[in-house]
Amino acid sequence: MIDDLTAEDIRNLLKLEPHATCGFVRVSFISNKQIAPGGLPAPFIDGRPAGSALYFMVTPDAPVRLHRIRNDQLYHYYLGDPIEVLMLYESGATERVIVGPDLRAGQRVQLLIPGNTFHTARVIGQRNWFLGASTEWPGVEQVDIEVGDVDALAAKYPPTSPTICAHFPGSACVSRAGERVSRSRTFLDA
Repeated sequence: MIDDLTAEDIRNLLKLEPHATCGFVRVSFISNKQIAPGGLPAPFIDGRPAGSALYFMVTPDAPVRLHRIRNDQLYHYYLGDPIEVLMLYESGATERVIVGPDLRAGQRVQLLIPGNTFHTARVIGQRNWFLGASTEWPGVEQVDIEVGDVDALAAKYPPTSPTICAHFPGSACVSRAGERVSRSRTFLDA
């Protein structure tokens, strides 16, 4: 039954819409419980919902764009192919993780992305789509989202710059060798 579903079927059934940072999205939950202004430290001083959640779909033409949110978030795998997630931590460290169903191969069905971590993801596999969810706490508001400057982040994370450049070929960044990296490479190849 699930094997018959296409990316378009799932987008229609779940009413997913194109999204600026996360492929296709539908917000599925925003807590009615509010954390009062002053109840959280900066940058959440103005208060926030206690939590939020959304479905998201990644396809080759709709990857997770390089961005960060202030809030901690947890990715959940539901259906389809795995995604490769590249995380650029505030400390300067980087990590690549596969979120997917093959636990024996080391894939994770959940992935914590700490607040303020720039990250991007793209689908890998034969079906060419990933369906998952993200839960966030406190709940996300638009002010919590920042789209990453690909060139600046490639410069800030030199060991990972070939990976960043390969994933964003429209940017002006180049690899450490001074050449544009092929788009067909995966995060794990770099």
